[in-house]
Amino acid sequence: MQRRTDDWVIDFGLNMTLDEASLFEKPFSVIETQVAPQRRAGRDKGQAQRWWLHARPSPKYRRALSSLPRVIVTPTVAKHRLFAFLDRHELADHQLVTIARADDTTFGILHSRFHELWSLGLCTWLGKGNDPRYTPTTTFETFPFPDGLTPADTKGPTEALDSGAVLPTVAADQRAVATKIAEAAHTLNERRESWLNPEELTERVPEVVPAYPDRIIPRPGHEADLKKRTLTHLYNEPPAWLNYAHQALDAAVAEAYGWKGYTAAMSDDEILRRLLALNLERSGDAGTASG
Repeated sequence: MQRRTDDWVIDFGLNMTLDEASLFEKPFSVIETQVAPQRRAGRDKGQAQRWWLHARPSPKYRRALSSLPRVIVTPTVAKHRLFAFLDRHELADHQLVTIARADDTTFGILHSRFHELWSLGLCTWLGKGNDPRYTPTTTFETFPFPDGLTPADTKGPTEALDSGAVLPTVAADQRAVATKIAEAAHTLNERRESWLNPEELTERVPEVVPAYPDRIIPRPGHEADLKKRTLTHLYNEPPAWLNYAHQALDAAVAEAYGWKGYTAAMSDDEILRRLLALNLERSGDAGTASG
């Protein structure tokens, strides 16, 4: 939600040996002097023996990243329920919920008004500000995606469209609506990124590690201007172009649901009623939808 810092985390992966890790002299010296004494004095024997590796290295998460160019992430706790893409070379920590998908269609459905309402209705709340907490078991796993566009339906290789949008694997009869969602989501993301990192305020510096994403730094004299360019600030005072981009995305997702005549004026209660009915229908409990 804020701008990225230039901080780094030392990470020797899952199985790097002590001998291999020591070849990275400077980062290894930090771990050896600041981490090793605490690990060796701790009660966890495994951490004491493998003190140079992360205690919880998330092997399942890393395996998911290995076959994807990027993943979808959302803050665990945030005022606004926003989604963004994270490059495969960047590892998310526990403050981000990661969805192992790279396509714009899934991104668009999750970033639609419909999923936002569903997640706010089924989330937990945290802190003095009572901020919504995205709980995957209740907000993501229960969400009724449009027919044919559920995560199970769209597993498989992705396809890059001429526009740059990325389409998941979809059945032929769902390709048109999936493409509309992908195009609308791609447009939203591109316009948002252009606002966050405009050329007149930023410079892109190639990272020292090949294939890593470029580092984005402020042009001299524009440090204060760029500091204000955050997703929080953008969504606190959304400009017209952002509202229109979201409305176009919502219309595309509504079409995938088959909701003819949908407009932004449809009430939140009506949207939740329809989503609940679909959820109950799929769970075999459609008889209680009216309740």
